[in-house]
Amino acid sequence: MLTKQASRALAKKPLPQISQGMASVAEQDLRGWVERLAVPRHFELEQEENKNTALWIAAQLQGWRCQVELQGPWWNVVALPKDLSAPVTLVCAHYDSVGGCPGADDNASAVAAMLGCAKACAVVPRRPEVGFISFNREEDGMLGSQDFVRWLASSSVEVNCVHVLEMVGYATDEPGSQRVPRGLPVSVSDKGNFLALLANRGSHRVLDTVLTRASTYLPGFPVVGLRVTAGLEKFFPVLLRSDHAPFWQRRIPATMWTDTSEFRNPFYHQPGDKPQTLNFKFLLSVTQLLIASVLSP
Repeated sequence: MLTKQASRALAKKPLPQISQGMASVAEQDLRGWVERLAVPRHFELEQEENKNTALWIAAQLQGWRCQVELQGPWWNVVALPKDLSAPVTLVCAHYDSVGGCPGADDNASAVAAMLGCAKACAVVPRRPEVGFISFNREEDGMLGSQDFVRWLASSSVEVNCVHVLEMVGYATDEPGSQRVPRGLPVSVSDKGNFLALLANRGSHRVLDTVLTRASTYLPGFPVVGLRVTAGLEKFFPVLLRSDHAPFWQRRIPATMWTDTSEFRNPFYHQPGDKPQTLNFKFLLSVTQLLIASVLSP
């Protein structure tokens, strides 16, 4: 496994359209969306709130001229481009939570970043070929994303790459706040203030592109990429715990974005996972990087 970081050496000349898109989302937008989403919303234990969340996300996407449908038995919220003649980029984030948990970081933060990206795509002069998918039942063995990937395989949709967002709102500069999964052969800072990107060998190109965008448009924002090589994800189950895994199984290039969940956030899967624990400046940087990544040619 190889870690790679955003750096000044990777930076390119910034494009005005990208900067315009990044500026279209504010910290207060993200805070408002997280506060709306952060209620217990497990598929079985909080059925009404789970469905209301899906409908609310769909309504936001429709407000930005997205064509939305509720896909499959688990109500995945799917917004694909009208023109599917070209390969599409997918931005994904699950919307369900653990039962009894507000799930502000897990995974309201990621849904908020996805919504920010959708808003930016709606205001740029030339709308890119980007689809937005919010999965249900990630907390029940990734049932929603597995069903979507099966549907995708039987469709005519060609996918360029996938960005899967999984807990992207918790960050702190406190020394000792960051841990590494036991046995994982990587070394990172002990300060939990960086965004982590995870890519298998079929997704290294996507990872490198995101690191270049970070270096170009967000210099100083710490981004660390983990390039998994030689199929080593099979030997480390911790690397397959989110909605990127079904895409990897189908050999679709997918990168997972994360604040590393319980290896940083002490409120992981706890009632204390509330909006006031999040770092919205960090979440805004994640969202701006996502926008820069999908808008770049």
